[in-house]
Amino acid sequence: MDVHLLVYDLSGGLARQLSMGFLGFQLDAIYHTSIELDGLEYVYDGPVSAIKPGSSHLGQPLERIFLGKTELPFEVIAEYLDSLREIYTPQAYNLFRHNCNNFTNDFSTFMLGKGIPEHIANMPQAVLDSPFGRMLQPQLERMVEQRKAQHGGLLGIQNDQQQTNGTGASSPATVAEVSNLQTFNTALGSATKKSAIVFFTSATCPPCKALYPLYNELAAEHEQSVVFIKVDTSKAFDVAQQYTITSTPTFITFVHGKQQETWVGADAARLRGTVKLLAEMASGPSHPHRLLYLPNLSNPDSKPVLFTKMPPLPKLLSKLGPAANDAAVQGMKHFIEARFADGPAMATLPDLPAFSTFLATALTDIPRELLFTVVDLFRCGLVDSRLSGYYAEEQGHKTIIAILQAVNNDSESPYALRLVTLQMACNLFSSHLFPHQILEQAPLRTAVTQLISSSFLDDNHNNIRVAAASLLYNVALENTQRRRQSKDALPEEDQIELAASVLEAITQEETSAEALHGMLLALGLLAYCMPMEGDLIDLLRTMDAQGTILAKKKHFPKEPLLTEVGTELLSKGLVRR
Repeated sequence: MDVHLLVYDLSGGLARQLSMGFLGFQLDAIYHTSIELDGLEYVYDGPVSAIKPGSSHLGQPLERIFLGKTELPFEVIAEYLDSLREIYTPQAYNLFRHNCNNFTNDFSTFMLGKGIPEHIANMPQAVLDSPFGRMLQPQLERMVEQRKAQHGGLLGIQNDQQQTNGTGASSPATVAEVSNLQTFNTALGSATKKSAIVFFTSATCPPCKALYPLYNELAAEHEQSVVFIKVDTSKAFDVAQQYTITSTPTFITFVHGKQQETWVGADAARLRGTVKLLAEMASGPSHPHRLLYLPNLSNPDSKPVLFTKMPPLPKLLSKLGPAANDAAVQGMKHFIEARFADGPAMATLPDLPAFSTFLATALTDIPRELLFTVVDLFRCGLVDSRLSGYYAEEQGHKTIIAILQAVNNDSESPYALRLVTLQMACNLFSSHLFPHQILEQAPLRTAVTQLISSSFLDDNHNNIRVAAASLLYNVALENTQRRRQSKDALPEEDQIELAASVLEAITQEETSAEALHGMLLALGLLAYCMPMEGDLIDLLRTMDAQGTILAKKKHFPKEPLLTEVGTELLSKGLVRR
């Protein structure tokens, strides 16, 4: 798909005429930009909206710049765009530091590996650097706040476009469309003996519209066991408030009237798999493990483990010497510091292709004992879903795999390097785009599996085993969620290797309660709702997984997971039926 940047002049030509006299330099326009993709114009004006190109009251763009061609499938782009909506909110809009140009720069970087032209991206800072710009800043910001209060955004685009971006054709009779909390409760009340799935949509959400045909199709297919409810948040404000809906599409599921899980994003495969599972659960649990009391393993709202602590970056980078002055390193440092100090909204993505190039060079040029500094810097950046989302779609995942292989191929890898590499790999899960890449792409999955298994062999460092357990937990959590929807995404041979390595690590663990807790959670998720006939369950029986775990009560009598995993899951859950 072709990607174009639409460029508008908010000054209507006045900037070109007056800028030299007022600002002391020539400014051709007060740039407002948006991204044109696949017949729609994506713009940040309060919320992120999608409109018919050139249909706002700004008229036709001043320029239409071809940025490049993206090969990414639209469903991946839609999911990334949804993650941007969590950062580019109406409340976060700032005329100078978090505006439409920041949005188009981030969106373009993800799709094409490059941002928008620098003279546009740098325009707000150039104005603020002038005395006259600083003098006008308070007045301009007040004007923006007034416009937001009156129109919902600086340009009022989302109000202008309600008719253009309506929810489309009406839903079939099998889908209950509700407009307020009373009709919602009535629709949900009809599902006390069934399952239900609620689709929160909005008038300005193209990814939502893309799912309408599938949602309607599933409703017709499963109407006997699942109640389908659609809520337009631009009309049913009270329902959105009741369930704290902040972005669309959002889905919430219910079984026999009890709320189960919530997820955000236009994931067609997940929607289809979840509805299939809901249909099975409507008549009772389809897997014997769902009858067991496993609160930590069955929790649908479990989140991946992320390592978010930021070290003193100047001190960290001082170990690099002159390499720390590289523009790519300083750009990443500035991004991380801005994000931690002011939040994601105030942090503009750095030059990611340049940083990838620096990382590739660093792996060969920087001594092994110092390489942890660069990887730890990368770890801090990957906390941001925009950055991890970018690397999720990198060709061949060459940056991530190169780092993992640098540790996997070195039997004497320094402690600090192995630790931050494990933590870095955990932070890949900050984006919804990365987990399925790890499970489904063999080179990446193999590198991650090897890193986990080899790290469990480290008897001397508790932190290594804790981090390895956290990474295995993240992998197992994603696989369990896929298992709930349809079937495993992690090949059984990988599950067996990981289960065997973590069982051996549990056998050897005698000092770290934190490490044992993480290992038990990870093993429990690997086994939860596994096929009752297969190599994994045979392995757990052969290795006496239950006995191994219960034996740890001698050293860790207060660990509750020993009972949940050892007695409940690996005793009752391994019984042949």
